[in-house]
Amino acid sequence: MNPELEAFLPLFPPADLDDPVTAREKLAGLSASAPPPDTSGLTIEDHTADGDVPVRIYRPRQAHGAIIWLHGGGFVMGDLDTEHPWAARVADVAGAVVISVGYRRAPEHPFPAAVDDAYAALTWAAKNAAELGLDPARIAVGGHSAGAGIAAAIALRARDEHGPAIRFQLLNQPELDDRQDTWSARTFTGTPWMTRDKLAATWRHYLGDTPGTPYAAPARAADLSGLPPAYVATAEFDPLRDEGITYALRLLQSGVSAELHQWPGTFHGSQAILSAEVSQRQIAELAAALRRGLAD
Repeated sequence: MNPELEAFLPLFPPADLDDPVTAREKLAGLSASAPPPDTSGLTIEDHTADGDVPVRIYRPRQAHGAIIWLHGGGFVMGDLDTEHPWAARVADVAGAVVISVGYRRAPEHPFPAAVDDAYAALTWAAKNAAELGLDPARIAVGGHSAGAGIAAAIALRARDEHGPAIRFQLLNQPELDDRQDTWSARTFTGTPWMTRDKLAATWRHYLGDTPGTPYAAPARAADLSGLPPAYVATAEFDPLRDEGITYALRLLQSGVSAELHQWPGTFHGSQAILSAEVSQRQIAELAAALRRGLAD
C-alpha cells in the first residue's frame, strides 16, 4: 500500500453498515472535518428536479458541459452536504457544471428509488437545458462507488428507453455487482473502508428481497453495446476492483470506447486523503477525463 495512505488508516472510521443512521452520522462528521474546497470561482444553487429530487448545481465560469453527479456511500450513506467538497472540486478542476443529486437512500428507500431519482435528474437537466444554460448534447453521468454504479445504471436505462443523450460516463471505483464473486471481492475481505461484510450490507440494504437486475447491478447486463464512452478508475486494494476492470473490458468488447485506470497502492475511497500525492493525481486525472469526455 502507498505509505502516504497507510499513515492515515487509524483515522478512518470502522467499516460498519449494520446501523445506517449511525453510519450516516459518522460519514457526515468525517466530511465536515475535511478541508473546505475553494468555491470562489463557482456559483452554487439548490434546485428540485422533476418536482421532488433535490439537486445542487455547481457552475464554474466558462463551463464546458455538465455532469449528473451521484455520491457514494454504499446506497445508504451520503447526501448533498457530504458530497459538497467533491462536487465543488470536480466542477472547479474540470471546468464543468456539476449537478449533484440527493437521491433517496436505502434501506428506507431500496432499489429502484435511487436509480429513479438519478434518472429524473438526468431527464430534468436535459429538458431544461436552455433554462439551466446547458448544452443538451454535452451531459455526462458519473460518481464514486455506489454513485458510479447508479450512473452506469442510468446510462443503461437511457439507452433502453431512448432517453436523454449521455455524452460520457465517469465511473470512479464503481459498485456494479451484487454477486461479490470476483477475485478481489473474495480476497480483499478486510481492506480499509470497504470490507466484505460492509459490501454485503450495502447490497442487503439496497436490494432487500428484490433479485439483482441490470439496473440495480449493471455488471448483470448482458448487452453493453450502444452505451456512452466511459472512463473507469479502480483502486488496487478494493473488493470492487475486479468488477470495475471487467466492466471496462466488457464495454470495449461491446464496441464502446473506454479508458481504464487502475491506481496501484490505493484502497477504496483513499482519494479522500487529499495530502497524498497519489490522491492529488487521482483527482486531477478524473477531472481531466471529464474534460476530455465533454470536449467538442
